[in-house]
This record gives sequence, structure tokens and C-alpha cells, in this order.
Amino acid sequence: MKINLWKKPQGCTIIEGFPGFGLIGTIATEFLLEHMNCEQIGEFVYDELPAMVAIHKGKLVKPMAVYYSKKHNIVILQTILNTKGHEWVIADAIADLAEKLKVKGILSIEGIASPNPSLDETRVYFFGDEKLKSLGLKPVDESIILGVTAAIMLKYDKVTCLFAETHSSLPDSKAAAKIIEILDKYLKLSVNYAPLLKQAEDFENKLKGMLQQGKKAADESDKKYMSYLG
Repeated sequence: MKINLWKKPQGCTIIEGFPGFGLIGTIATEFLLEHMNCEQIGEFVYDELPAMVAIHKGKLVKPMAVYYSKKHNIVILQTILNTKGHEWVIADAIADLAEKLKVKGILSIEGIASPNPSLDETRVYFFGDEKLKSLGLKPVDESIILGVTAAIMLKYDKVTCLFAETHSSLPDSKAAAKIIEILDKYLKLSVNYAPLLKQAEDFENKLKGMLQQGKKAADESDKKYMSYLG
């Protein structure tokens, strides 16, 4: 796996939000892409992952792509693919990208299961940059991190993580909205997040549709493969 770039902005911050618990990172990065005038500057090239693309509003959506906001000097990595089992090669590619761009750091967005599902408030924790304490966030003292974020933390030093509590493994737009609110203050994005919850719900529905179509395509592919063998 590698990442092909046709632009190489230097000294930027990378935000990654790969599919995880509650799809917090996926929903949050999707929102940022549509509200920060991002342009695609690259894509992941691989043969380890399923061959799948999505079509949304008549346009092709690359399953793993690299976007850039020139105004904020932020690179956003987004994917709609299930990356389970390929975390190490993805982390290697991202660490290599970070070195090439001489980034300020990597900011990872994750969802974690809430220990108290009865609470309505979404709590967000952090690992890394102590400046996040000034935004009212508490550092993670004890936890187990899995997936692409865990692999990146082991492959690259300058990683800060935001962990939003969610009450379900289903897409959680409310928790993603809380992450956007924090990112807006932390990175000074000037994003209008007042109507965000409704917009996040729209993204949630869009992502649900994409993921359902992806699962359906994978199931159909498996059936065809079994018919060949049979």
C-alpha cells in the first residue's frame, strides 16, 4: 500500500478518521470535507483491500482519499472501507506521508464505548497535546486502543487523539458533532457548528447507505465466489 500525492503541502496537520466504533471519525471527517473547501490531493493505492467504490449524487467517491484545506493547512484522510486486518500497512503509509509533508502532527478521531449509557452528555477525552485540557477535556489514563489509530500511535511519535464516548456501535452523529465543536476551537477552523447536529444526521444517513451498499456488494461477491467453487 502507498499514498500517491499530486500536491505536497508542507508543515500541515493530518486529521484521520477511519471507520471505528460509532463511525465518529468517518462522520466528522465527512463534515470537515464539505465545510472547509477541501480539494483532493491524493489517494491510497492498494491491492490488500476490497475493490469497491461508491457513487453519491452521480459522482464517484474514492474509497480512500487524501484531501487538503489550503486555508487551514490541514490534510484530511478519509475512507469508507472496512480496514480491519490491514492496520499495519495503512499506518506505515500514513507515517511515510507524515514524514514527506513534515507535518506538525497527526490528529486521530475515535469513538469509544461509554461506561454509562444512561448519560445524555457526550464526553470527549484526549491523548497527546496537553493544550486540550484548556478546552475542558480530560486525558485518557487507562484504555485499550485498537485499529488504525493504535497502529499509527506505535509507528509515529507526534500523534494526538480525540476519543468521543458513544452509546452504540451504530453511527453516532451526536458524538461526531461534539468532536467537530472541539476541533473548531482547538484548530481555530471558524466552522459554523450551530446547525451541525442536523447536518451530522444527514451525513450519518449517507454513510449508512454507503456501508449497507458495501456490505451488500461484499456478500454478493462472496456468493459468486462460492458458486464458482461449487
